[in-house]
Amino acid sequence: MAAQELKPGTWNIDTAHSIVGFSVRHMMVSKVRGRFEKFDATLTVPEDPTKASVEATIDSASINTDNTDRDAHIRSADFFSVEENPNFTFRSTGIEAKGEDFVLKGELTIKSNTHPIELDLEFNGSTLDPYGLDRAGFSASTTISRKKFGVDIEMPMESGGVVVGDKITIEIDAEFTRQA
Repeated sequence: MAAQELKPGTWNIDTAHSIVGFSVRHMMVSKVRGRFEKFDATLTVPEDPTKASVEATIDSASINTDNTDRDAHIRSADFFSVEENPNFTFRSTGIEAKGEDFVLKGELTIKSNTHPIELDLEFNGSTLDPYGLDRAGFSASTTISRKKFGVDIEMPMESGGVVVGDKITIEIDAEFTRQA
């Protein structure tokens, strides 16, 4: 991330051009994919962009797997307990180069359980849009254990295995605009 590519300042996520998605193994044979409809993030970039930091919040009730019944179940005490845990949060703790890309380290909190995670981070570049706004894009991904974060429902199958896998893959495509 060269300084000319990512200008110093405060950058806010453009939610209309970003997505926070996930996938999880279902019935041991397929994957269910979903996304969160409501989220917010702020990227703070100092003169040295490799010292940038990000803070993000996800509205846990905004889960959307394109299945109303499943979404209601995920919002329940069996999974997210959204009444008691309305938000998930992420706060970065550092960035390291990894070849041409980066590793974004931070702390993720789900259901009052905070654990360190690492996201593989790709800086997709920056540009000045037709409206005079500086924009920057990033792609990030990681895999977490849902049980580690207190989403520990067990639903064993008679034939072996479980209905919902433990490993959750998180994929984020984020576009930010720099504030004047």
